[in-house]
Amino acid sequence: MGRTSESKKKLLQQLKMEAAAEIGRLNFVRENNDHYKGDVSSRQNGLEGGPIGGQMVKKMVAFAEQHMMQNGGKL
Repeated sequence: MGRTSESKKKLLQQLKMEAAAEIGRLNFVRENNDHYKGDVSSRQNGLEGGPIGGQMVKKMVAFAEQHMMQNGGKL
């Protein structure tokens, strides 16, 4: 039985918070930063939040690699 979309969202949110904490960027996570950011350039937003997404991808790749090793190379 698969996870619901709500539980998937919660897991991704948890992953995002962990990744941001690992690289010291919790202040750039939207849920921790409630001020209006419409006046911030996309370049600046990318510089602030981009590393969080990169860290999330690293964690997902590491998880997939570990899972594959445990299952004989199958996801």
